[in-house]
Amino acid sequence: MSDTLRPINRPRLYEQVVASLRDYVSSSGLRTGDRLPPERELAERLGVSRASVKQAIVVLEVQGLVEVRHGGGSYLLRDTLDTEPVAALVERRRRLPDVLEAREAMETKLAELAAERRTSVDLEAIEAALRHMSAEIEAGGIGMEGDRRFHAAVTAAARSSLLAEFMGMIAEQITESRAESLRQQGRPRRSLEQHRRIAAAIRAGDGPRAVSAMRRHVRTVSRVRLLTWEPADED
Repeated sequence: MSDTLRPINRPRLYEQVVASLRDYVSSSGLRTGDRLPPERELAERLGVSRASVKQAIVVLEVQGLVEVRHGGGSYLLRDTLDTEPVAALVERRRRLPDVLEAREAMETKLAELAAERRTSVDLEAIEAALRHMSAEIEAGGIGMEGDRRFHAAVTAAARSSLLAEFMGMIAEQITESRAESLRQQGRPRRSLEQHRRIAAAIRAGDGPRAVSAMRRHVRTVSRVRLLTWEPADED
């Protein structure tokens, strides 16, 4: 029999709720900081169960689009609810632990080598990255470019061509992990402070302290909402 007759994949009900919420936010003119209607009201208006609404809200929370305040409702963190497909979230959730494991192994060594080999030019590049990230955050951003520049400057200061090559090979996955971390509430400023501690250790030429500071930072990066999310198979 021809394999063209395959099961049809239908959007899960909570994915349809996500799409409805996206359209609602767009049409109603809601903006960052505004509160979504209560889950019970959403369930009634959409004609679905509260469980489906709750699953949809969790998907939005995982993507850093809403903040759920226990007992206080759900609030927009962006002006829109432009979401990724759930399948993309599931795939990123699958590979993220391996990426973070690789980052910890390589970046702690890079920090140690940077403390031993850095030059005045390297230190200025590191400081410039810190200033850039601080400016991004003060302007209301999450510091993505400053974060990238900081880790790139540490990698350059380590002067290890092979480790730099390995970092380049997983650059796309590192960018994913960076975005996942920095969109957590309060994370940009915390990451900036951790970067400053890493930079201080490198500046002081203290390899063990640089290793410890970098390890603490990467483990903070690993604490993201996505990794505690359990995708619902069905409603």
